[in-house]
Amino acid sequence: MKKRLSALDLIAFGVGATIGSGIFALTGTAAAGQALGARDWLSTPVINFILSSPLGRDGAGPAVAISFIVAAAACALAAMCYAELAAMIPVAGSAYTFAYAALGEVVAWIIGWNLILEYSVGNIAVAVSWSDYFLYLVHGLTGLKFPLWLTTDTSTALARLAATSSPQLGLYSSLSLPSLAGHPFALNLPAFLIVAAITWVLVIGIQESAIVNTIMVVVKLAVVMFFIFYGLGYVKTANWVPFAPTGLVGVLGGAAIVFFSFIGFDAVSSMAEETKNPQKSIPIGMLGSLAICTILYAAVSLILTGILPYKMYINDAAPVATALAATGSPLAQVLVAAGALAGMTSVLLVFQLGQPRIFMAMARDGLLPKVVSKLHPRYRTPFIPTIITGVVVAVSALFLDIGQAAELTNIGTLYAFILVCAGVLVLRKNDSARERPFRCPLVPVIPVAGMLICFLLMLSLPVVTWVRFFVWTAIGMAIYFAYGVRQADLLHPATTTAE
Repeated sequence: MKKRLSALDLIAFGVGATIGSGIFALTGTAAAGQALGARDWLSTPVINFILSSPLGRDGAGPAVAISFIVAAAACALAAMCYAELAAMIPVAGSAYTFAYAALGEVVAWIIGWNLILEYSVGNIAVAVSWSDYFLYLVHGLTGLKFPLWLTTDTSTALARLAATSSPQLGLYSSLSLPSLAGHPFALNLPAFLIVAAITWVLVIGIQESAIVNTIMVVVKLAVVMFFIFYGLGYVKTANWVPFAPTGLVGVLGGAAIVFFSFIGFDAVSSMAEETKNPQKSIPIGMLGSLAICTILYAAVSLILTGILPYKMYINDAAPVATALAATGSPLAQVLVAAGALAGMTSVLLVFQLGQPRIFMAMARDGLLPKVVSKLHPRYRTPFIPTIITGVVVAVSALFLDIGQAAELTNIGTLYAFILVCAGVLVLRKNDSARERPFRCPLVPVIPVAGMLICFLLMLSLPVVTWVRFFVWTAIGMAIYFAYGVRQADLLHPATTTAE
């Protein structure tokens, strides 16, 4: 693959994947929490229990700023482990490749399978949020409205109709839903179209993708800074009291949700094979983007909860727009909606870029069909997995909502981070002589701490998310034993690339 990316490109990609969903979509639900379901989970049938989370989650309140710092700490510990492995093994594949080298084929398959949760399922959540902000922007600029049934999924449409005071209802030209076999339905067409457009850009080439991403990163950073300084004048410090209304439980629950917002540096490591000097550029890109984003997240979350009481953001997919609506400035709403769209678009781009490269690495090792690793003859991009990923994410975004996708994404990613931290410990013991252009400091303290804090965040997620995670992993293992275990090349991925 063509080596075109610099450390600055990687920082832009990392910021592009990180600044977006956390600020513009998940901050509200992390602060306000999630109410208990109407039914007692002990009496809920198993199928309903799996399909709908009946367990609540405490809100962090204004202490969501601390939640961001906790999530960033977990990512920083994992990032240093990622950086060591990425510098040692500068090939595409992210945590999958690292796990293969350190822990073997079976663990590599498990982590590669669960990275689908991080990239593809995560992008479903981002695409859905992108759609909401698109409606805000179009309405703010032109006054144009779209039918409800064409701009959101069925579950969200019904929920908004039930909440007659929902501010989103003013965005729609028609609130009626068509029926299919006697059941109302709705489709999120904007989410589908943005994923299709991103897929086309990624097929064309990595350099073009980097240019598009950098432009969007500049735009959304400018808008984020505008929100911080503009919103500062509307902060009421009384809204910060109590600062942590549900204590440590709420802070950790919030961290487990906003963790979704920090996983961009993982996508950076998946681009190692296309980076000019991966041994130096990958660590800089990962840690640099993480530091920038942590500062911005903490600042925005404090402004957000200072403008309105945190409980006002419950079930709000566009909390920044809601906060600005309280300031009474239509221009500010339009500007931030534009920045949110740029933020979401760059997140979509980076995640859609990372997933096909993991599939490509797995295909090189025989765990997936070889055709998946084929590069486009002109653009030199993994176009087949890029198109497959685009189709799956786009079609799924038509029907699914943001909440369940975000939680499932987080648990799969946290599990992947635990295995990466473990990989550093294993390779330090079993392959201590190998050159390490970047060495994770304070081993074994940092890898062990990374494993513990990631597991703690996993425990902070709802029980139903664990159920879905185990079901997903079981499906992956069935595919592995039915196909992958017989087809694998049994070659180390780094050795394969070198040869």
